[in-house]
Amino acid sequence: MFKKIRVLLLLLVLLVVSVDSYLSRSRSMDWQDELWVVIYPINADGSAESGRYIAQLRTDDFADIEHFFQREAVKYALPVEKPIKVLLAPEQPSMPPEVPENPSIVDSVVWSLQMRYWSWRYENWDGPNPDIRIYLNLFSPSYPHALRHSLGLQKGLIGLVNGFADERQQGQNNIIAAHELLHTVGASDKYDPATNFAIWPDGYAEPTKVPRFPQRKAEIMAGRLQVSPSIAVLPPDLTHVTIGAATAIEINWLRAPN
Repeated sequence: MFKKIRVLLLLLVLLVVSVDSYLSRSRSMDWQDELWVVIYPINADGSAESGRYIAQLRTDDFADIEHFFQREAVKYALPVEKPIKVLLAPEQPSMPPEVPENPSIVDSVVWSLQMRYWSWRYENWDGPNPDIRIYLNLFSPSYPHALRHSLGLQKGLIGLVNGFADERQQGQNNIIAAHELLHTVGASDKYDPATNFAIWPDGYAEPTKVPRFPQRKAEIMAGRLQVSPSIAVLPPDLTHVTIGAATAIEINWLRAPN
């Protein structure tokens, strides 16, 4: 009997989580109101350097994410003038669940559930309930390893961003945050994972430009500015990035052509 009660409680919890996720996703994609995005900085390598950087972070350091979405919303005639508001939470002292290496479908589902539980369990934002949570893992610039791939979960509206604790990297940290934020509202990657080059046409800011190269901006879900067929560079900040038509369709900013 006790086992049956535990299973029933688990099913009820999963039902509540599923309904809440569905309602949150529906609201986040109707774009009738401003979405509240809270960024949670994490000292991911435990270094004093990362700790000092986090201590001096201010909400204004992420203002260009707001400006990016506001500028792009005008291009697509969105009904809301300011699509998102970015807020900064205190440093998150707990580490998120480790992302599995080469995960199977089951591994990915289990990790997603663990991440959503961890996010609920260690909430330290003392303000209105956020629509989207972005966890910013910050590493010292002298960190000796390559950073893991960042992730965005549509179920749960959670982004996990890996970046460097360096003001010279803040612009690129914000690009990654905007990229993962867009994953949470339905956008897909538009680059070739084998080369990291943008995929034509959807991954190009100007797919019909003649000559095609160099592109003058990067498409946000491609993440790189394609200078030539064999050269792509990381843009320094969001002023060099745009939301292309394919991404706009995915996030409900633009109606798909018939």
